[in-house]
Amino acid sequence: MTEFVQEYEKICVPCFTSYIRGHNNSQLLTEIQEGNLYVCLEQRLVRVQNQVVDLTAKEFDILALLIQNPKRVFTYEMIIEIVWNEDYSYYSRKAVNNHISNMRKKLKISLDVPDYIKSVTGVGYKFDT
Repeated sequence: MTEFVQEYEKICVPCFTSYIRGHNNSQLLTEIQEGNLYVCLEQRLVRVQNQVVDLTAKEFDILALLIQNPKRVFTYEMIIEIVWNEDYSYYSRKAVNNHISNMRKKLKISLDVPDYIKSVTGVGYKFDT
């Protein structure tokens, strides 16, 4: 699994960048917009329908991983190894499930907001609109 993390770090570099709007136009930010969902990685900012959503550090890290790799399925083990940066044998799938569940509730601020985080039964999760 460590080989995967090393390969991931080489290949999956954030590709959605734009200049910060405002007083410091020289600073580059990674901003991702998917429908009503906005994520700024450097500011650790998440907005849904222009409303700020407060995520925990792990919830944000999981969302950042998934949204930077849309439609790619991440196993529970991959998420633990990448986000927690530890061997997945120390954690259960329940830890990932709990963070995903809490994140989904926070992102679903109204009925018309889609479920961005999709379950892949028995495997893990992916970001899909």
